[in-house]
Amino acid sequence: MKRRARPRILFVNGPNLNVLGKREPEVYGRMTLDGIRREVERAARREGAAVEFYQSNHEGEIVGRLQEARGNFDGLVINPGGYTHSSVAIRDALIYAGVPAVELHLSNPARREPFRRTSLVEDVVVGRIAGFGGYGYVLALSALLNLLREAGGLAAR
Repeated sequence: MKRRARPRILFVNGPNLNVLGKREPEVYGRMTLDGIRREVERAARREGAAVEFYQSNHEGEIVGRLQEARGNFDGLVINPGGYTHSSVAIRDALIYAGVPAVELHLSNPARREPFRRTSLVEDVVVGRIAGFGGYGYVLALSALLNLLREAGGLAAR
């Protein structure tokens, strides 16, 4: 990955995240994905980063977008939604992308049903942020940019 003056971070969102704000607000909060995107874009401007958001309810489309990240982004944040617990294909696409990735969850899977406690991507990401609702996206951006700066891939701000 060549060094960019302005880091590019891809946010990939899995199934049902398009209905945030309406779907189980007591678990996932009332903020919509569009509202989260706006908050992340504000934070990215402050940090001098460019962000792109992608959401799909279809596993193959998510895999394709992750593959396209290779060579085009400095890092990525993924909220795989329900695919966290079931998709080897998304795990493999994260490996192929070849950039540092952060796993993100609005709720804390460790405090939920037992099947949600298994992540098929946790061993191929640099870290996980969970349980902070929509603000977790801003935390993930900040953590990823800090990691990239420490690794020497970005100029300090």
